[in-house]
Amino acid sequence: MVDQVAVLLPDESAGLEPERLEALYARLGPKEGEDVVCRAMEELAFRLGQAQRFHDAGDDDGLIGCIRALGAIADQIGMCALRRVAEDVVQCARDGDPVALAATLARLARLGERSLYAIWDLQDVTV
Repeated sequence: MVDQVAVLLPDESAGLEPERLEALYARLGPKEGEDVVCRAMEELAFRLGQAQRFHDAGDDDGLIGCIRALGAIADQIGMCALRRVAEDVVQCARDGDPVALAATLARLARLGERSLYAIWDLQDVTV
């Protein structure tokens, strides 16, 4: 019999590197920088959903490819925490640990959502 139940409320910051975003805007200019960031954000949102579909289908190879691409995009626009968690998801998929994979994939989804909101807010300040 369980006497106590712990409720976990995962709260993790987006872990952004604003200087990476600033460097991107400086290199490309405001218009092109904004276009690149918007496309990256769209691609990240798509890949987060796609990753879940690969996981639901049991397609670890598809999941690994999707998550690797997601991590590269996240790195490009300064989402360092999202990139690190993407690496963790890939490792769990390679290890064949379904519990760890499900947990890290859920973490990736939470952090991905937070990161997209944070980069959007930061982009409004930067531009």
